[in-house]
Amino acid sequence: MNKSYTLIEVLVAVSIFTIIIAAPTGFLVGSLKGQQKVLASQKLLDNTSYALEYMSRALRMAKKELSNELAVACLLDNSNILYGHNYQITQGGNGLRFISYEEECQEFFLENGTLKESKDGAINSLTSDDLEVISFKIGPDDSWDQNDNDQPRVTLFLEIKGGKGQMEETRPLIKIQTTVSQRNLDVQY
Repeated sequence: MNKSYTLIEVLVAVSIFTIIIAAPTGFLVGSLKGQQKVLASQKLLDNTSYALEYMSRALRMAKKELSNELAVACLLDNSNILYGHNYQITQGGNGLRFISYEEECQEFFLENGTLKESKDGAINSLTSDDLEVISFKIGPDDSWDQNDNDQPRVTLFLEIKGGKGQMEETRPLIKIQTTVSQRNLDVQY
């Protein structure tokens, strides 16, 4: 008697084998995507934390410019807005200029999806190349006229997407806001 498998038996065996292998494979692929998103999230948080800490420190130490000579050196478009003020909005609302504690003209701004710093003409990136800064907003600009006894403050809002070049579903997004007040008292005498 000839003992062989029929076509139906082979198809059933292949189908069962495929089902048994497909479930763990799907789980493995899902786990790898999850790990990729977690690693991108960690990098995003680390980089965002660095950028915010760096900007916060500089803004806390900013000086109110009362000497017209230094204010003119740091002016934008020959306006006299920096004189007597702590901060100046630039780049059409996507930048912030001020006099640093080292008496240098310093600016933070958004350019081509990257948060950058300009310090006396030298431009440096504050965020890495695989992050995309979607939004950088600065406010409130109504508290910067320092003819009052209120401490100057700046609110920074960042919306950043990580994992540039990865699949969209593995790219984490963070929206973060912080308010920084100046360290030195800014009161009238």
